[in-house]
Amino acid sequence: MALLSAMKMVLAGAPPSDTDGERALLRRARAGDPAAFRRLFERHAPGVWRFLRDLLRDEEAADEATQETFVRAHGRLQALRDEERLGAWLLGIARLVYLESRRSRGVQVDVEAEEHAREVEAVLPTPSPEDLLLDRELEGLLTQALGTLREERRAALLLRIDHGLPYEEIASVMGWSLQKVKNEIHRARLSLREQLSAHMGGSRP
Repeated sequence: MALLSAMKMVLAGAPPSDTDGERALLRRARAGDPAAFRRLFERHAPGVWRFLRDLLRDEEAADEATQETFVRAHGRLQALRDEERLGAWLLGIARLVYLESRRSRGVQVDVEAEEHAREVEAVLPTPSPEDLLLDRELEGLLTQALGTLREERRAALLLRIDHGLPYEEIASVMGWSLQKVKNEIHRARLSLREQLSAHMGGSRP
């Protein structure tokens, strides 16, 4: 499962990205170098596709949405202000493509729900959902548990534990306040922990 593997990398500490090299590629792509943009695509397309697949729950739809994401990104490269946030910027475009896909099929999308949600305190200690996700035997259960989350909440959680984005960048991608990001991810973690803890061979700590 791609998500599980990516989570392991995030939790174990993924190797540092080649920030300087990526900035150089981005500048070349902005100057019209197709090879540089292709390199950027090769670097970021797998993560964008995985994000869209987990939201759309359809690999074929994720293929099309990923292509659309990079078509839009290519035309908007000059609009990217912070060169170090290319990944988050691409995921933001991917999320918009996802929302448009939902709307085009007549599905109502509530992106402003719980904007003033109160801060939720942790009610269950370790092990964290990330620890539970490391067990390969839980892959099927994880997929089911993620599917029970409200779509926007699932997207925020995936940005955090699958793509390793800090809360500030998730807020930018989702168009939320920083506090809402923390609330939503916290609630998602509690939900996963509650659903998965029964399969860990013991009661809640």
